[in-house]
Amino acid sequence: QVQLIESGGGLVQAGGSLRLSCAASGGTFMNYAMAWFRQAPGKEREFVATINWDGGRLSYADTVKGRFTISRDNAENTGYLQMNSLKPEDTAVYYCAAQPGSFISSEEYRYDYWGQGTQVTVSS
Repeated sequence: QVQLIESGGGLVQAGGSLRLSCAASGGTFMNYAMAWFRQAPGKEREFVATINWDGGRLSYADTVKGRFTISRDNAENTGYLQMNSLKPEDTAVYYCAAQPGSFISSEEYRYDYWGQGTQVTVSS
């Protein structure tokens, strides 16, 4: 089974950019669908973006569409979330998730494998 480790979070001013990485090990990453979710303080975890095994299908939450880009490098066993034009409301712990299969999904229950999360804080 795959293990996921996120990195790249931090503190950034509004309007800035960050790139999150999700390093996978212990499995054949290209066999997995992948997604990013986030959880803000006091709120439920929510969907951010998802990508299928070869990057040919993508989907984004309306709140990040046009600002965030999900991608993956199967040769490097790593997924990415490029976040531009960040807003204070993007402040959250960001989690990557993966599941064997060729699909995209915004539903948490579709993913069995999760990272520990990385904190993103956007100051105004």
